[in-house]
Amino acid sequence: MTSYIYDPKFRGLFFQALTLVITIFVGWWIFDNTTENLARSNTASGYQFLNGRAGFDIGQSLIPYTSDSTYGRAIFVGFLNTLLVAAVGIVTATIIGFLIGIGRLSRNWLIAKLCTIYVEVFRNIPVLLVIFFFYKGVLGALPQVRDSLELPFSMFLNNRGLAFPRPIWGDGAILIPIAFVVAIIVALVIARWAKARQAATGQPFHTGWTAMALIIGLPLLAFILGGMPLTFDYPVAGRFNLTGGSVIAPEFVALYLALAFYTASFIAEIFRAGIKGVPKGQTEAASALGLQPSTTTRLVVMPQAMRIIIPPLTSQYLNLTKNSSLGIAIGFPELVATGGTTMNQTGQAIEVVSIWLAVYLSISIVTSIFMNWFNAKMALVER
Repeated sequence: MTSYIYDPKFRGLFFQALTLVITIFVGWWIFDNTTENLARSNTASGYQFLNGRAGFDIGQSLIPYTSDSTYGRAIFVGFLNTLLVAAVGIVTATIIGFLIGIGRLSRNWLIAKLCTIYVEVFRNIPVLLVIFFFYKGVLGALPQVRDSLELPFSMFLNNRGLAFPRPIWGDGAILIPIAFVVAIIVALVIARWAKARQAATGQPFHTGWTAMALIIGLPLLAFILGGMPLTFDYPVAGRFNLTGGSVIAPEFVALYLALAFYTASFIAEIFRAGIKGVPKGQTEAASALGLQPSTTTRLVVMPQAMRIIIPPLTSQYLNLTKNSSLGIAIGFPELVATGGTTMNQTGQAIEVVSIWLAVYLSISIVTSIFMNWFNAKMALVER
């Protein structure tokens, strides 16, 4: 018996089995206790409530929704809004963070100090205060509807949002997304061919310009061949309101800007640390070969810095996605807001919270899997 106690393999298996037994016991205890409390309070359990009539409106929806829609559809609308603000926020935060991170390394004293001030200000303010700043301090100062600012291209800006012409696609519009997908596939094929060609012959190929021409040109050609199936529903200014068109709600804009600018301050430091982590000899060698500083950054520094940048960058993407739940503070109808209204009307707290947990966990896992794949693709292959 003594030999088993001091055997590392045995001890490892024993403690793993013990942890599994404790986890199962705790899970069973929570489930049994919850079931007993629900039965004692005569509270119905299950997800049948999702088929019931919601009875409340949602200000912004990417899919058709009315108060007669179901609770399930209302929660799905909130889920889509969460994905929307997370997607555009991640893209914007990455671009701003990259520029600010590069700016902090600039030899220009003014640019470096301004970027430093940006990072220190946004990084040390709670994100909820940043959301309120954009919502109350910036967008709240816009004029009333009757005094809307008229912008080019028939757009109007007021404290209810940005009204713009709504595109209406005709029958031949299906050709455009098909052409877009085909263009992406062809661009990827050309990129692989160009990489193999350069490895074999050393001759470069302008893959970027070719891909841009395909992605823009093919959909444009499909648009022309389809008979230009596009018309617009223009917003019209009335005495007390705007009619027609589409509106980007100020709640969405405030949440989007706050999350993007706040997260960009952290991403900027990640980029700066990644670039500083590349040995100085790499840039010196590139300079000795006669490469321009911009070319050195693009082809020498950044590919090596990405190995350092991607892992912490994943955490910031996850934080931005989860911080979108703070949109409930300003009335943005994201997942937590629509789920909270559903929970208040139905009393199905456990079910709604379980939906929140499942959705955010799924988004986080998918994001992590993609970023891990991207990290593996960017890793340098050692010979």
